[in-house]
Amino acid sequence: MSDALLKDTKTKMEKAEQALRRELAGIRAGNANPSLLNRIDVEYYGVMTPLNQLAQISVPEARLLMVTPYDKSSISEIEKAIQRSDLGITPANDGSVIRLAIPPLTEERRKEIAKQVGKEAENAKIAVRNIRRDAMDQLKKEEKSGEITEDDLRRYEKDVQKLTDDSVANIDKIAEEKEKEILDI
Repeated sequence: MSDALLKDTKTKMEKAEQALRRELAGIRAGNANPSLLNRIDVEYYGVMTPLNQLAQISVPEARLLMVTPYDKSSISEIEKAIQRSDLGITPANDGSVIRLAIPPLTEERRKEIAKQVGKEAENAKIAVRNIRRDAMDQLKKEEKSGEITEDDLRRYEKDVQKLTDDSVANIDKIAEEKEKEILDI
């Protein structure tokens, strides 16, 4: 039973790391990256649709995103959705494509974004620690009900702690890479 619990715990911790990667992908580092637009939904024929399903997003230059709608009639809705988003980038619409010029980040803005990365990393660590707590509680219940011995409990607790330590180290590494990307000019 507890081997399955360890496997489940490891899977949950990996999902917390993946969620952090997705969250950090949406944080602007000064270079054009199509993943900046992943969280933008556009109202298309009355249905909220992810932008990447309505348009091709390309990076013709290091600081330029180009959004080419599959259906040209949706271009104004796409433009409105980008303006409503928290990107802080004004779209330029020429009737067939939308261009998003990514402005260079100021040193102050880079530091703010690096702090945001730190907050996201801390949230991921909290999620991992909650997963650890749930696993430890489950192990104690199994020991109380006689499913595992006290020695097994200690061994499994060490295994869960090792998974936690590894996951926290991965989260630190992911956050460190993103901060380096943001702070490098």
